[in-house]
Amino acid sequence: MLKAYADHWGLITGASSGIGAEFARQLAARGMHLVLVARREQRLRELANELQVAHGTKCEIIVSDLAKPGEPAKVLADVRARGIDVELLVNNAGFGMVSGIDETEVDRALELIRLNVSTLTEMTLLVVKDQVVRGHGGVINIGSVVAFQPVGYMGVYAASKAFVLHFSEALWAEMRPRGVTVTTLCPGTTRTEFFDVSGVPGWAEKNRSQDVKTVVRTGLAAFDKRKQYVVSGWINYILSLAVRLATRATVVKGSMSVFRPRKK
Repeated sequence: MLKAYADHWGLITGASSGIGAEFARQLAARGMHLVLVARREQRLRELANELQVAHGTKCEIIVSDLAKPGEPAKVLADVRARGIDVELLVNNAGFGMVSGIDETEVDRALELIRLNVSTLTEMTLLVVKDQVVRGHGGVINIGSVVAFQPVGYMGVYAASKAFVLHFSEALWAEMRPRGVTVTTLCPGTTRTEFFDVSGVPGWAEKNRSQDVKTVVRTGLAAFDKRKQYVVSGWINYILSLAVRLATRATVVKGSMSVFRPRKK
């Protein structure tokens, strides 16, 4: 189990905005010092200053594009060089992509897989190996409610989050007896920049959605209880169960109405 929040170090990827930034705020409020990792340096510095003023939190900043091969190992080497042991890793870095096959950019799809799958896997395995030696620590991996089903026009993203869920649940079972907790947080639609980057700007504002504070509180509560996963929001949880009752063909065909491209 986590040794403590206060005066221990957490590492958050994708910390410059959205769910990652909110994790930083809520963990800092619990007394945790933080390593903030993202591409946008100015946003990281503004967040670090905010947390230091509000909570007296120590913040280290690492500017990195984690989608690049070799970056996760470089980041963790930098963390070790600063004399920091990561008690809690929050793997939040990732992005989505909504498009029909005719408009899908293959390079962008492969970049998504590198960040959402390869980077998360590398960061998790390297950090957990150190935590097992110490006998305590934890990881929160950000999945999605789409991890429970294939989604038309969002196939690469949904598949990446299915990997995150299955990989993390396997580690949860393996690491639980050894003092390390791995929890997957599966949000539904959340009011962040996610959909703007994914190619459907304004989606969260036009549809039922949650705020980041609620999502992060849900994730931390589940982690504190050593749960293997949690779906944020009762409606999202019911939907994650409902898809198991229908045939897989019905589920994926039904999903196509959500992000069906408009006719030009």
